[in-house]
Amino acid sequence: MTKKRLVSAEFFLLALVWIVLIASPVFFRDEEISSWLDFLGPLETIVPLFFIFLINRFILVPNLLLKKKNFLYTFSVAGVIAAFTLGIFLITPLLEKNKVTQETSQQWQVPPPPHERIRGDAPPPPRTNKRPIPPFANLLIFSVLFVGFDTGLKVSFQLAKTEQEKAKLEKENVANQLDALRNQVSPHFFMNTLNNIHALIDFDSEQAKSSVIQLSKLMRYLLSETQNGKASIQDEFEFLSSYIDLMKLRCSDKVKITVDFDVLETNIQIPSLLFISVVENAFKYGISYSTPSFISIFAKTKDDFLIFETKNSKAKNVEKNGTGVGLANLRKQLDLLFGKNYTFNISENESEFFVQLQIPLKND
Repeated sequence: MTKKRLVSAEFFLLALVWIVLIASPVFFRDEEISSWLDFLGPLETIVPLFFIFLINRFILVPNLLLKKKNFLYTFSVAGVIAAFTLGIFLITPLLEKNKVTQETSQQWQVPPPPHERIRGDAPPPPRTNKRPIPPFANLLIFSVLFVGFDTGLKVSFQLAKTEQEKAKLEKENVANQLDALRNQVSPHFFMNTLNNIHALIDFDSEQAKSSVIQLSKLMRYLLSETQNGKASIQDEFEFLSSYIDLMKLRCSDKVKITVDFDVLETNIQIPSLLFISVVENAFKYGISYSTPSFISIFAKTKDDFLIFETKNSKAKNVEKNGTGVGLANLRKQLDLLFGKNYTFNISENESEFFVQLQIPLKND
């Protein structure tokens, strides 16, 4: 529920409660309404109750309860209710006296019809032991109940708004972290690619020029297609294929490179730049210039998951300084994007290094 809907729901509930409070004394009273005084009688309780409601909702709750001043809030609410109740207690006798005076005056002014006059031998009207609840007692009871209801309602909706704002901040924080990680991926990627092109310049200048053009296409993809952090599977794998073609330029015939992208649902959107670090790592640590080596890159979709795997030989002439920044950043991105709903396995033996990454295609 959005913040605007929360405010509307809160207003609707309060309006409904007040309508019921105002209408119930009129529709559910035992006696018939004979004058405007009977109709306005319940206002003796409703009007001060409304002022107590305003003070509690707009002054006491925001300034005391929501600021964790619970004792001061309880004392203040009790004081406000006591003050209004005492005022009604003192004013009620004056109103009752005025009402009795008006009724007596009306009786003297308009004599009853002859057939309604009480004869001397007629029994007096029966007395009833039912006494109405005094207005101040009504106010005290309704004030305690309504203030409790209103405070609970206000705090509940305030907590809901706070949770929404917290979720929004967390989402923005995740987006900022992902942007920072992607910014780390790009320089790392370009540094490796430029090194490859630099090696081509001395012995194959034409191929080096072609590689620069291909690199510009990759840069365009990084700068435009991935601004929102997502790309289609097709675009992402075309980007990977172009990168692999560039990396092949520095490989000799002793390096066997196998690529198999068996992905049918190519229009599905996935987070961009997730696989480039895995491919970079395979080329960085899997290529040997003196002995036969291999790199195998494989991808497929299965049961609403995208599976991406790389397997490469472990080149003995490459310095073993860990798996580099790329895979470390990748794991952080996966945690932020998918929580626990992904698989990222790294295994190795004396001669091979294997990486398997499985991500959901529908991440709700």
